Amino acid sequence: MQRLLGTWCLAFLAASPAFAAEKSVKNNPNPAGFENRCGWIDNPTPANWDLTDKDGIWSIGVQGGRQAEGDLPEFPEGKKYWVKTNGSYGYGCGCLTVKVDAKEKTVLAIKSGRPLPLAKCRADKALDQADR
Repeated sequence: MQRLLGTWCLAFLAASPAFAAEKSVKNNPNPAGFENRCGWIDNPTPANWDLTDKDGIWSIGVQGGRQAEGDLPEFPEGKKYWVKTNGSYGYGCGCLTVKVDAKEKTVLAIKSGRPLPLAKCRADKALDQADR
């Protein structure tokens, strides 16, 4: 019995740091500095991308210049998800999990993203609705 109890205690102690580490990661909403931002995703011309959310305009990429690491989500065809304003270029609504430089208002890296129906952004009173 004592040997069984000792084995159980040893296993418990060995697992505790792993459990504590897992718990702290789950409680941290921004692991590795990533955060979730939702709003208008604009692509007016080739390689020019911005995200406009409740905090303003975030530069994702500039033609011939800086581009955020990672991939933007694919927007489904059709007027429910993407508005064409210049050939195939235009804007959509979506959420991105990103690492940002808050001082420069730039997106440094995109971990993931998902398109949302345009109606979601149009209904959000915190977003600038100009030209939408």
